[in-house]
Amino acid sequence: MVSVMASTVRKGNVIELNGKLYVVLTAENIHPGKGTPVTQLEMRRISDGVKINERYKTTDSLEKAFIEERTYNYLYHDGNHYVFMDPENFEQVSVPEDVVGDTAPYLQENMEVRLSTYNGTPISIVLPARVTLEIVETEPVVKGQTASGSFKPAKLSNGVRTMVPTHIVVGTRVVVLTEDGSYVERAKD
Repeated sequence: MVSVMASTVRKGNVIELNGKLYVVLTAENIHPGKGTPVTQLEMRRISDGVKINERYKTTDSLEKAFIEERTYNYLYHDGNHYVFMDPENFEQVSVPEDVVGDTAPYLQENMEVRLSTYNGTPISIVLPARVTLEIVETEPVVKGQTASGSFKPAKLSNGVRTMVPTHIVVGTRVVVLTEDGSYVERAKD
């Protein structure tokens, strides 16, 4: 364990509170106009999956656990687990659905991910920031609707709904952020 300032805690870090380990799901530093800057942390307890929200002064000291972080390739989904393979020794690791969480729709076969483990137990996963997906459903372009800032709803090939510019049609490959599924750009392939 090592002490760190609350303002340096990031998504995926593992924190020890009251003898239990928590993985950080979101970390936000808030600097109000008046008052003390604070760090808002949303965390999941590793032992039982319970989520908590905590607020700390940015200068508060927290205990950060040492975790092993390695690159794995995604293989397949097997019921309640996602199976990943270590590209160096071909060892397979089963990761529970609650660890993968809401990033699951963005997993693609052979995708390289960063998997964090604590004492051999998978605790968090980090996907690439962007993935390329195909538009499978969207509204047709309305003639005259050419405002550069206008967006329309669309469904991606992974089933996630997002907003895309009006010129995007079904079959177009687009780049989206894995964090929130938002449109970035048209794919360049």
